[in-house]
Amino acid sequence: FRISVIIKFCRRLLETDPRPAFEIPTYMAMTSSSRAAIAISMAVQNSSLSKLQSFNGIFAIYKKQGPTSADVLNTLKKALLKEAGVANPNPRKRNKQPLKIGHGGTLDSNASGVLVVGIGEGTKMLTTMLAGSKKYRAIGELGKATDSLDVTGNVIEEKSYDHITKEAFEEKLKQFTGEIMQVPPLYSALKKDGKRMSVLLKQGQEVEAKPARPVTVYSLSLQDFSPPYFTIDVECGGGFYVRSLVDDLAKALSSCAHIKELTRTKQGQFTLEEHALKEDRWTLTDITQALQPCPKPSGQHKNVKKAKSKHMPTPSESKGGDGDTND
Repeated sequence: FRISVIIKFCRRLLETDPRPAFEIPTYMAMTSSSRAAIAISMAVQNSSLSKLQSFNGIFAIYKKQGPTSADVLNTLKKALLKEAGVANPNPRKRNKQPLKIGHGGTLDSNASGVLVVGIGEGTKMLTTMLAGSKKYRAIGELGKATDSLDVTGNVIEEKSYDHITKEAFEEKLKQFTGEIMQVPPLYSALKKDGKRMSVLLKQGQEVEAKPARPVTVYSLSLQDFSPPYFTIDVECGGGFYVRSLVDDLAKALSSCAHIKELTRTKQGQFTLEEHALKEDRWTLTDITQALQPCPKPSGQHKNVKKAKSKHMPTPSESKGGDGDTND
């Protein structure tokens, strides 16, 4: 009886589901046992897709050094759709895929660490993640400045750093704690005339620096000082660029510097050690366990949200932060 019910279900599914791996005539020519096996398999796949589409919340994954944040997100989406039984998923065709997903703060290709992901209704929570606090660990190199302020750029200046002591370095850090003014890097996701500044620069166009803007540094500490290299930990608010911090810090010490490595160790409540899922754990089971569900809004909150929905910035429209140069 159960098998006959499943077969009837599959016949209906074949008429509507975009994922069948065989044609209906082929299916009808199969033996009852073969039909039953396929029916059970399709029922399991349909259950997985339904489970995936029921996800509403945020979680964190680990972004390794190399790919852009967009590439990492597409890899995640493709893996989830494949596990759910969607044949040949193309994660870049958003309108043709049964999954809504986004990230809450870009990390550039050279950076690694926590990347917060929103799924389903959780994508509406990402603007809050962009504005929230983040922690980074940066390894810098004194004596060389690059046009991108990190190791991927071209060296544009070299200066001595022999005069810089650990004590002088730590003392100078105090000037960059609290509410400070910061000029964003030229190589960033900030836009000019609707185009990202980093893209314009790569096209050979001239780009003027954006004016300094207020940013917040909650804590800043020196973890290692082995000239020319140094390691700092920084906790900051939204729109902050660690690359600019390293550049400004070195200038204040009468030298120059750039970032060699950058790792986001925390974003909001998500930490690198406890929450960031590595690629081998990008599965329905692991995400089910890691997912932080969306809070249920009150009726009043729904009305306010509806009234403001036309004015809320999307993550790509936000004021940005460190790392969003290439994505």
